[in-house]
Amino acid sequence: MRLRSLLFVPGDRPERFDKALASGADAVILDLEDSVAPANKPRAREAVHEFTRRHTGESALLIRINPLASPESEDDLAALSGLDPFAIMLPKAEGAASVLKLAGSLGSEIPILPIATETPSAIFEIGSYRDVAASLCGLTWGADDLPAAIGATTSRRTDGRYTPPYELARSLTLFAAHAAAVPAIDTVYPDFRDLSGLRAYVGRARRDGFSGMMAIHPGQVEAINHAFTPDASEIAWAEKVAAAFAARPEAGVIQLDGRMLDLPHLKLALRILESTGR
Repeated sequence: MRLRSLLFVPGDRPERFDKALASGADAVILDLEDSVAPANKPRAREAVHEFTRRHTGESALLIRINPLASPESEDDLAALSGLDPFAIMLPKAEGAASVLKLAGSLGSEIPILPIATETPSAIFEIGSYRDVAASLCGLTWGADDLPAAIGATTSRRTDGRYTPPYELARSLTLFAAHAAAVPAIDTVYPDFRDLSGLRAYVGRARRDGFSGMMAIHPGQVEAINHAFTPDASEIAWAEKVAAAFAARPEAGVIQLDGRMLDLPHLKLALRILESTGR
């Protein structure tokens, strides 16, 4: 399935779960980690377990557990017993070894969505995700835990764009996802009231090669879905390019509408068509 938008909802706010499902998001992330205070985690596990049990197979539900190095993760995994969610989101992942460890603990083939950039060590393991691609449903990154881990004051410039170290983390995640042939999911845009800023951010994400983005508020979902859905003109161009190359299968370069197109253009056209189910 397509993962254009993945909406977070705190695991200790079950009154928001149905609203999240109705938001139009392609997937909903039931969070047991950062958005849940330590005292509320047992209650969150109960709520997430019950909701997932009732909705398995109906919706794409992901569960973000606590980091594997945290004692909380053992209780999270116990709460997952008997459940079959769409995927497990793994925070503070450190490459293929983390994926293999979680997969072994799950004892089932539930897909995993690692957050690949939240510790300094994780940066040096990003290329290893292609070795466990069969266990992944995508790859994403975060812009907050890493600066906190190294004592940086912020990951963003005054205009909201990332500073060079965090642009690097974003870029590495993007390339690692494509190397593993899994969806590249961009991180959240934290100011949920700034829809114009969100539209600019998600526009850059799609331009750069991401195929989806996480959201923290239902009001962000529509803009994210729109940005990652090819419009009629893009689809028409892709169909024309694919047809032109199909008519000349021996050609590495073709001329179309006054432009010279080669195989990278065909790959882009096929990717656009694939994203629309064509």
